[in-house]
Amino acid sequence: MAALRLAGKRSLELLKLHFKPAKPSEKFRPFLMRYGVFTGADGEQLDEVLAVYMPEKHSYTGLDQVEIFCHGGQQIVRRILGELVGSGARPAEPGEFTKLAFLHGRIDLTRAEAVAQVISASTEASLKAGREHLFGAYSEHIETIRDDLVTVIADIEAGIDFLEEDGESDNAASLARITSIEQKIARLEQSYDGGRIINEGFRVVIGGRPNAGKSSLFNLLLRQERAIVTGTAGTTRDYLSEWIELSGFPVNLIDTAGLRQLGGSIEKAGQARAEEMISEANLIIWMVDLSRKTWPSLLRHDLTELPKIPILLLLNKIDLIQQTKKDLVRKIDSTVSSSTVITSCKSGRGITRLKTKLVEAIESHMPDMTSGLVVTSARHKGKLGQALRDLRRARKNLVAGESPELVVFDLRQATSALDEITGRIYTEELLGRIFSKFCIGK
Repeated sequence: MAALRLAGKRSLELLKLHFKPAKPSEKFRPFLMRYGVFTGADGEQLDEVLAVYMPEKHSYTGLDQVEIFCHGGQQIVRRILGELVGSGARPAEPGEFTKLAFLHGRIDLTRAEAVAQVISASTEASLKAGREHLFGAYSEHIETIRDDLVTVIADIEAGIDFLEEDGESDNAASLARITSIEQKIARLEQSYDGGRIINEGFRVVIGGRPNAGKSSLFNLLLRQERAIVTGTAGTTRDYLSEWIELSGFPVNLIDTAGLRQLGGSIEKAGQARAEEMISEANLIIWMVDLSRKTWPSLLRHDLTELPKIPILLLLNKIDLIQQTKKDLVRKIDSTVSSSTVITSCKSGRGITRLKTKLVEAIESHMPDMTSGLVVTSARHKGKLGQALRDLRRARKNLVAGESPELVVFDLRQATSALDEITGRIYTEELLGRIFSKFCIGK
């Protein structure tokens, strides 16, 4: 099935022009799905369809709206669209229907952006975050904070006209409220650390010396032979990047070239790329070849060279040695022993525990997802940061005894920043940037 949507004053007129109901005597009634035939301008019957009419103020867009459901073949959809355009309709731009819904007050801008997030969601976590925003909990929280700000502004402005005889006003109540608002916005801004992972994925880089089993692990986690695996050191010359899902979270898994002092110019270039990938990781899986007798000293050296990024230590090739886990852990620095997994990529031993550790690492970055108050948009994060700066300046000026007018100015700036999140304040450029990311028909 294909769904075709018309919005605007002539929607019902165009439907009546081309739709021949099975029961011609029945009038079109709002929200009543009707069965009939879609005909061309020349009377040719093109397809059996279902059609429904929704009047303005009661439709998704807020305008008169018609939806036609026909068979989903490309040719028949093209023919029906062609007939509608030939009769005076025009093709919708990307996101135009949702833009109309925003402009006619059906939804605010946060919920409009959530529509795109729900459509593009590739994991359970991103779908859940988008859905919570779409249902309005997030925008309601922003509006509640805004209302608190407006109340503080009104109280301070009222105090300007009613100063005490000594020329001073009691600022304690206003200061407490500003501090409370500041804390709420700060918590929202901090939630973007997890929201960014939901949208962009948790980046896990597999690093280590050559022949430690990095590509074997990469293939195991992907469940496919994506990387070439040989016994020759330095096989991987460039990084490989793929996506997996762990417990509903998107994970960007990156296999890198082994790091060592030797190697030709091509391998050196691959090592430089590996170091770049490692520096941008959310988590490093550092693999150690237990079959090398010098692995403890090599590991101690490697750990001093790695960036200050969380590390999950993977002691690989346990199947090739005769040592207990306790013996192995004893040789590791106590600072990383708690984040150590002993594996054999050949037999699959330890892979389940590794996945558990990865999920724990992701969850440690995540905010509470049950409230729907998770910032997933870099745009929102920027505006929240702007509001925080304005609030902190207002609080500083209030404590310093600056003029109430100056404090109110900063508070109004913070309010404007919140208004740009929900769409009370917007520019055509901003709307163009947001809705250009939508698909046609949404």
